[in-house]
Amino acid sequence: MKDNSWHLAQINVAKIIGENISDPVMQNFVGQLDEINGLAESSPGFVWRLKDESNNATNLNPYNDQRIIVNISVWQTLDDLLKFVYHGRHADVLRSRREWFVSFGKAYAALWYIPVGKVPTIEEAMERLKSLQDSGPTPFAFDFKTKFAAPPSHNRFE
Repeated sequence: MKDNSWHLAQINVAKIIGENISDPVMQNFVGQLDEINGLAESSPGFVWRLKDESNNATNLNPYNDQRIIVNISVWQTLDDLLKFVYHGRHADVLRSRREWFVSFGKAYAALWYIPVGKVPTIEEAMERLKSLQDSGPTPFAFDFKTKFAAPPSHNRFE
């Protein structure tokens, strides 16, 4: 039986090659954002993603570094997120990442479970990523290589 109490949240960050997201070297990447974001939103299991008035999150700067971009989203299950990330059009873009991004040098993506209906804050997501970077994978923050199952249902009457 599927546990309907939890969704999966994720943050991923990347350090761009350009000086900022408007740098000409980033043009091809930026030109694909609307398509990829639209595919995410229409993918099975998609719940929510961080975005501003430009319909993406590339103008947000939580790390106070114009070269670091952030993406946060929520999915019904880990399998839903895995299918989106590693299959189809997104996987094509992922394979080309070296055209736009340099090595981050540490963990750049973290996953964690949140109660259904909760939207993660940028601060919470950054805290989860930092925990993964500092302590490695735990149920608090993990990665695609070391996965954890959703916690037991938090509704004792289910």
